[in-house]
Amino acid sequence: MKEIRLNAFDMNCVSHQASGLWRHPRDRSDQYHTLQYWTDLARLLERGLFDSLFLADVLGVYDVYGGSPDAALRNAAQVPVNDPAMLVSAMAGVTRHLGFGLTATLSYEHPYPFARRMSTLDHLTQGRIGWNIVTGYLNSAAKGTGRKQQPGHDTRYDIADEYMQVVYALWEGSWEHGAVRRDRASGIFTDPARVRSIRHEGDYFTLDAIHLSEPSPQRTPVLFQAGASPRGQEFAARHAECVFIAGPSRASVAKTVTSIRTQARAEGRTSGTPLIFSLLTIVTAPTSAQAWAKYEDYRQYISLEGALTLLSGWTGIDFSQYSPNEPVRHVRNDAINSAIDSLTVQNPDKVWTVGELARHAAIGGMGVTIVGSPTEIADQMEEWMAQTGVDGFNLAYAVAPETFEDIVNLIIPELQRRGRYKTAYRPGTLRHKLFGGDDLLDGTHVADSLRIHPVGVRRQHTETGV
Repeated sequence: MKEIRLNAFDMNCVSHQASGLWRHPRDRSDQYHTLQYWTDLARLLERGLFDSLFLADVLGVYDVYGGSPDAALRNAAQVPVNDPAMLVSAMAGVTRHLGFGLTATLSYEHPYPFARRMSTLDHLTQGRIGWNIVTGYLNSAAKGTGRKQQPGHDTRYDIADEYMQVVYALWEGSWEHGAVRRDRASGIFTDPARVRSIRHEGDYFTLDAIHLSEPSPQRTPVLFQAGASPRGQEFAARHAECVFIAGPSRASVAKTVTSIRTQARAEGRTSGTPLIFSLLTIVTAPTSAQAWAKYEDYRQYISLEGALTLLSGWTGIDFSQYSPNEPVRHVRNDAINSAIDSLTVQNPDKVWTVGELARHAAIGGMGVTIVGSPTEIADQMEEWMAQTGVDGFNLAYAVAPETFEDIVNLIIPELQRRGRYKTAYRPGTLRHKLFGGDDLLDGTHVADSLRIHPVGVRRQHTETGV
C-alpha cells in the first residue's frame, strides 16, 4: 500500500488558513514571534515523523477587501507577518530529521543573493531545506518594492523560468565536486581551477559571478511549488519535485493531479515525481461526537470578514462590495470562477453565496476540512488517496498547536496501525528521505543541463542557456 506522506502547513504570522481562531482560548498562534513557539512545534512534528514543515509566506498585505489593509489588520489576516527564513536554523537545531519548505517570492529579489541564502540554510540544516517557489500575487508587494504594479500572471512565470535557470547554474554549475580541498598542508582551501563564473544575460536578469557558497549537501534545495493555473501547472511539471494543491472536492483534486502528472511525463520527468500533496485540515478527538463538538466550538470563533479579506487577496475581487446573500455567480473574474467551479464539481446545481464561501474558507482556506474520530479520519484520508492519486497531505491547522497535537497523538498511530505511515525516518537529506537515491536532483530534471559533470574541459565561464 502507498505510504501517506504528511507536511505541516504554517506561516510566520497569526491567522494563516483559519480566520478568527486566534481568539480561541487554547490557540497559541499569537506567540508566532517567539522562538519557543517554533522550536516546540518542530519537536512535535518530528515526534510525528512529518516529512517537513511547509512555511508559507506573502510579501505584501491583503488590501483588496475594502481597498485598504484595515480588515487585514483587524483580523490578523496574514499580517503582521515575519520572515520565515529566520526560523529555520532554530528549528533545525532542535531536530535531526524534519525538513523545512521555505516559501520565498522570487519576483522581488535578484537570484545571486537568494542562491547564497538557500545554500547557507542547506548547510546549516545538513540538507533538510526545500524552497517553495512563488511569483507573488499581491500588488501591495510590488508597491512596497518601488513598482507601480506587479507584472501580469503569465509574465511572472516567464520571469520565474529565467530565474530558475540562473539559480540552477549557480547551485549546480559554479563549483565542481571536489573543488573544496581543505588542504592544511598546502594552504589551499579551494582549487580555483575547479570553480566557474556563471555568465547570464537574459530578458530579466544579468549576472557574471561565481556562486558565493561551497556546494551544500543537496546543492539545489528540494523544489516545492503550488501554482494552480494552467501556466502554474506547466511550471510545476518542469521544475517542481513536490507540488501543493488546494481543492475542495476529490473530483477537482483528481483532475489537477492528472493534469500535472501528464505534463511532467511530457517533460521527461522520472516516474514518481513530482510528489503531490493536497491541502487538508483535520479536526479530531477520541470519538466522533467529541470531534464534532470540537468543530462546533471552533466555528464560534471564525471571522467571516477575515475569510473574505483573504479571499479578496487570492482572487482580486473586493468582496466588501457584496452582501453575504449575494450569489457568487454574480462575481466575475477568472480566479473566482475557477474556485467556484471546483466547489461545484460534486453539486453542480448549488448556487454558492458570498457568505457560504466565507464560511467554507474560514477554516482551511480553499482546501477541505474533515471532522471525525481517528478511524473516521484515517478512512477519509485513505479514500482521498485512492480517488485522487495524491501522495499525501499538506495539513493546515484550525487551532495551534492543538490541531497538530491531535494529529500526532491520534491520527498518526491509527495510520501506522494500518501500515499507511512510516514508523521511522529514512536517514539522510530531505531529498533522500522523500525519493531515496542520491542527495542531488535526478538526471531527468531540467537543471541537469547546467550541472558540472566530472569529465570534459573546464571553462572559465558557464552560460546559462537563456
